[in-house]
Amino acid sequence: MNNLLLVAVGGAAGASARHLVGLMSIRAFGTEFPAGTFIVNIVGCLAMGLFVGLLAHRFQGSQALRLLIATGFLGGFTTFSAFSLDFTILWERNEMALAIVYVAASVILSLAALAAGLWIVRTLA
Repeated sequence: MNNLLLVAVGGAAGASARHLVGLMSIRAFGTEFPAGTFIVNIVGCLAMGLFVGLLAHRFQGSQALRLLIATGFLGGFTTFSAFSLDFTILWERNEMALAIVYVAASVILSLAALAAGLWIVRTLA
C-alpha cells in the first residue's frame, strides 16, 4: 500500500504540473498548436533521462524514489516519458527491431483506438 501511495502522490503532482504547463502555454502561444503537450513531452523525456541516470548512479536505484518520481510524477506529467524510456531500454539492449515495432505499433494503435472511441461515441449519440 505504501508503494501505491507513493505513485498516487507523485501522479497527482505530475498531472497538476501538466495542467499548469498547458494553461501557461495557451496564454503564451495560443491554441493553434498543442504547445503544452509538446512542451510536456519534451521536458518530461529530458527529466526521465536525467532522473533514471541519477537513480542508477547516485541514488543506488531507490525503489521508493523511482515509484514517486518516475512512475508517479513523470507518469502523471507525461506517459510519453515512460514510452520513450521503454523504447530506449529496448534499443540499448540491441533489440532494434522490437524497439521499432514497439514505437510503430504504439503510435498507430493508439491513434486508431482514439479514433475508434470517438467513432463509437458519435455513432451511438
